[in-house]
Amino acid sequence: MRPTTDDNSACLVQSTRSARPSQTVFFSFSKLGSDETEPMKFEQLGLLPRLLDAVKEAGYEQPTPIQHKTIPTALKGADVLGCAQTGSGKTAAFCLPTLQRIHETSGDDAELRGLILTPTRELAAQIGDSLSTYGKHLELWHTVIFGGVSDKPQIAELRKGVDILVATPGRLLDLMNQGVVSLNSIELFILDEADRMLDMGFIHDVRKITAKLPKKRQTLFFSATMPRDIKQLADSLLTNPQHVAVDPVSSTVDTVSQSVYFTDKPKKPQLLVHLLGDPAFFRTIVFSRTKHGSDRVVRHLTKAGIKAAAIHGNKAQNARIRALDGFKSGKIDVLVATDIAARGIDVDDVSHVVNFDLPNVPETYVHRIGRTARAGNSGVAISFCDAEERPYLRDIERLTAKRLTRVDEHPFVPELPLPDVEATKPNRRARPQPSGGAQSANGAPSTTNANGAPAKRVRRRPRGRRKSASGYRTGAPAT
Repeated sequence: MRPTTDDNSACLVQSTRSARPSQTVFFSFSKLGSDETEPMKFEQLGLLPRLLDAVKEAGYEQPTPIQHKTIPTALKGADVLGCAQTGSGKTAAFCLPTLQRIHETSGDDAELRGLILTPTRELAAQIGDSLSTYGKHLELWHTVIFGGVSDKPQIAELRKGVDILVATPGRLLDLMNQGVVSLNSIELFILDEADRMLDMGFIHDVRKITAKLPKKRQTLFFSATMPRDIKQLADSLLTNPQHVAVDPVSSTVDTVSQSVYFTDKPKKPQLLVHLLGDPAFFRTIVFSRTKHGSDRVVRHLTKAGIKAAAIHGNKAQNARIRALDGFKSGKIDVLVATDIAARGIDVDDVSHVVNFDLPNVPETYVHRIGRTARAGNSGVAISFCDAEERPYLRDIERLTAKRLTRVDEHPFVPELPLPDVEATKPNRRARPQPSGGAQSANGAPSTTNANGAPAKRVRRRPRGRRKSASGYRTGAPAT
């Protein structure tokens, strides 16, 4: 049997015999008594009675679409390729079958047989809380490892033995190289937030880790969006997977009210303070594109008497935990975050999401506004758009196929004229014509030149993709 641990620093190690955590853990389930058209219950998914008891004790009885489509398939041992929007309940969709599958093959001694790989520290900790909440009636051990803290307590827990490991790629590779972690006995591998792994430059680390996994294993692969590079990664890891897509790729939640305020960049802090004066903004996440930008926003809000904190990669882990705890408890009204740090923020009652800076990658917009309108609640997403960001707005509206409601009447309108409504209409891109090429009467490219001779085709040099330290990518990730 695994010896009990004397380490109580749960924020550093997150190791437990699936005990009930001390703080409330939020999930994207449907709460008891809520209006739902989906009639399926958790009892119909094939889960163990002890897991069902834990789910019921958490106050939920109806699974979300991603859960009732994924859980039965995963319990049968099949690979799963899951694509669902942020806030759809992906975490429980893989945590519940993972607990059951590992429990069914567990022995007296803990042995690492389940691996969950996730991109950020906050998301890793949230997954660890999920395992604790839903596995509290099972005799299983799990731990969470991530960078930014000492590895000594983590190594001590791993050496005592665990059944399930939740890890970020960098720290896992480090401990594998030290000989602390072996993946030889892994039976179930879960890759969560795969698209964010790509954005953060972890794709090579992921490939190094998966190369050490046994060939015979079950793999669950989840991503909020499914660009081509992620689909190629999935094809290399999965065997005859069951495809689960409960929403269109890059779709937004229907219960989120989306609007845009055109303004100038220097006026954004004033506009933000103006909006936060409305009592309806009782719990707000503000997104900034950069770490330093997040700190500037917090300083401006603090001067205005608004309780705010920043969370980004430059913050120490303890500072990030304090900011998140303060936001969840209501001591902090506004959490200012970068996109990477925001993964793992799992709070049901976020009233507003404010895009202080519009993201230059439109898929990121979907991730951001998914922080609100969780667990059947409604939410509001507001975007500030300066002159340089207007092309980003068009890309977002084209991706989501939705027009953001324009709010033109406010005290901080831009110096430049507001764009025409038609200028921001998310039309499909027109196919470009070759420069100087002739056209026929019907508008199609002509096949002859001005003299009536066959026109020569010009072979254009293909564009090369920008190369970054993490490989070839078509867009730079937000920091």
